Amino acid sequence: MLEKSIEKKLADAVKKRGGLAPKFVSPGLDGMPDRIVLMPGGRLAFVEVKAPGKKPRPLQEARHKKLRELGFSVYTLDDKDQIGGILDEICTT
Repeated sequence: MLEKSIEKKLADAVKKRGGLAPKFVSPGLDGMPDRIVLMPGGRLAFVEVKAPGKKPRPLQEARHKKLRELGFSVYTLDDKDQIGGILDEICTT
C-alpha cells in the first residue's frame, strides 16, 4: 500500500468521526509531520504517514521530538490498520 493511500484512509476516518485532517505544510521548517488531526472536543495531534515498513528520517524524528517536548502528541502511521487505534488514543487523551 502506498503512503498516499494510507494518508487518504486517515483523512476519511477522521472525517467520519467529525474531525479534520488537513495536510500540514510549514514553509521554512522541514521535517514536520504530514497531517494535523483536529478532533471534536479540542483534541489535536500530528501524524507522520509513511509507506509500510518505512521509518521517519532523522530530521523528522528531531521535529517529532520537539513537538512532544512542547506537549503535543505525534504518531507515525505506516499501516491502515493502525488508524482506528491512533484516533481512539487522540480522542481519549
